[in-house]
Amino acid sequence: MRTKLKLMHESMTTFVTMCLLLTLCLVGSVQAQNATEGSSSNAPRYNFSPVNQYNLDLMGKYWNPILDHVSERSGVRLNLRLGRTSSETTAAVLAGDSDFTFTNHLFSPEHTKLRWRVFARRNGPPVSGQIVVQVQSPIKALSELEGKTVAFPGTDALLAYKVPLAQFNEQRINVVSVFGGNIDAAFSQLLAGRADAAGSNSQMVAEYTARENRKLRVLWSSPPFNDLALMVSPRVPLVHTQAVAKAFLGMHEDPVGKQVLENASNTIKSKTQLFFIAATDAEYDAYRDFYRRYPVRLH
Repeated sequence: MRTKLKLMHESMTTFVTMCLLLTLCLVGSVQAQNATEGSSSNAPRYNFSPVNQYNLDLMGKYWNPILDHVSERSGVRLNLRLGRTSSETTAAVLAGDSDFTFTNHLFSPEHTKLRWRVFARRNGPPVSGQIVVQVQSPIKALSELEGKTVAFPGTDALLAYKVPLAQFNEQRINVVSVFGGNIDAAFSQLLAGRADAAGSNSQMVAEYTARENRKLRVLWSSPPFNDLALMVSPRVPLVHTQAVAKAFLGMHEDPVGKQVLENASNTIKSKTQLFFIAATDAEYDAYRDFYRRYPVRLH
């Protein structure tokens, strides 16, 4: 009997010891997880608001993997923040709701006073503002759009709205403007027959026709401008700006980042494998020159 009790005591002792060890392991695991989560939550966070070039679903598919990679490499968390339209997104940027953006909406005289700074752009070729029609449209010249309906993404779109509108004004062509909220929506209005032409830029025309397997005909193109700029608010500390810039600029040399960029380019059907290169404010003087040449109401 004593031997049996002794064995039972030893078994119970072993069981309790194992339970204690298991508990310590679980506590250690939770503490390690909490420490990791705490470290992540302590990372500086900023909203990133790129202008709505595509529909919201495609915007997310393009930008979220890029921002995840940049956040991981820089230690600065960038969260995608989009309005329903390009105008809403720009309004959020101007209201101070975001501190990083990808845009060409901040080069007007009143917006340059906000002191946002260019730090990068994509490597793609210069882009032009364009007026396009369906390939079977009988319209052959801008003058034939007199009194016709033209679809635009929004009033803030420089290449897709302000530059074409300035051309219409120069030629004294009166058109009825309708707005889709982004360039994809403007194309949809054109293809659905609700507009006779659409304002866009050369890059968006090429990508949209490739994605949707549709054909559009260009009526008019502007002189070239650099692609949109990656810009940062003056509120962001320099050390955070430098970390984010380094992560963007190093993506195409990082095996993981390179794959993210290739996937992103394929998602939008870009003819160029796009990546980010360093840029300065001076590279966007063409935008400032445009605002100096045309009336305040285009700003």
